[in-house]
Amino acid sequence: MIFGFLGPIGWNELVIILVIVLLIFGPRRLPDFAEALGKSIRKFKQATNEARSSIEGNQDESPPHDKKDD
Repeated sequence: MIFGFLGPIGWNELVIILVIVLLIFGPRRLPDFAEALGKSIRKFKQATNEARSSIEGNQDESPPHDKKDD
C-alpha cells in the first residue's frame, strides 16, 4: 500500500499500528472502534457514490440550446 507522503506501508508497519491501537483502546473497546470505523467508511463510500452519480447524471443531459431569430 502507498499512502502519499508516508511511502509504502508493509505488513510490519501494519502490525505496529495494530499494537499501538490495542494499547490505546484496549482489547475490550477494539470491536466498538472497528464497528464505528466500518460505519464511517461505509457512509463515506455511499456519499462519494451519490456525488459521482449526481455528477454523471448532470453530464448526460444536453446543454440548453439558445434559439436566436436572425
